[in-house]
Amino acid sequence: MTAHARSTHGRSRNLTLAGVLLVALAVVAGAIVWGTRSEANATENASANFPSAQPAAPGDVVTTAGPVSKLDMEFLMKVRQANLWEAPAGRLAQTHATSEAVKRAGLHVMDGHSKLDEFVRNTAEALNVSLPDEASQEQQGFVRTLENAQGADFDKKFANILRGTHGKIFVTIGQVRASTKNSLMRRFASEVNLTVLDHQNVLDDSGLIDDATYDDIASSF
Repeated sequence: MTAHARSTHGRSRNLTLAGVLLVALAVVAGAIVWGTRSEANATENASANFPSAQPAAPGDVVTTAGPVSKLDMEFLMKVRQANLWEAPAGRLAQTHATSEAVKRAGLHVMDGHSKLDEFVRNTAEALNVSLPDEASQEQQGFVRTLENAQGADFDKKFANILRGTHGKIFVTIGQVRASTKNSLMRRFASEVNLTVLDHQNVLDDSGLIDDATYDDIASSF
């Protein structure tokens, strides 16, 4: 074979190999494109299975944790106001009460509402909800009543006033926990529920609660 023939044969073989390589590359590229499209379609189909975020109702405030309803805001304010008078009332029980059961209930109330106050202020700040700085006029009246009472009279008034207020807020806690669309509010309501339930238990344990107090709570539902 002449040198010219060998050269021509070599070029022909190189061209053949180049053609095979190009075909292989085209097959690989097609596979990548197909795989990418399949993955995108799968992602799109999977995403379609998740429900869209619940729209906020009129009057709700939208946050990253979910909408904050009017009931949510009212609940935050009520808990804040409860903290402002019930923690001081619990301190009064340590100096004005004669019943050890009432003093014990006072410690639970003082400790529980002191912790809840930090919790409610942090939650309200995160949700951009303004809180009151003082208790309601009625609640301030409760404190004055307790300040002016001593001994067995204080024991009776403390147990019944605080059992009444804790019983009435208990229903609101359930409404908020059951209906809120905000994850921070669900956590907050759960914590308030535990605290208020504890306070009801220790107040009931005093043995000083009148039937009229339970009737008053029931009539508020």
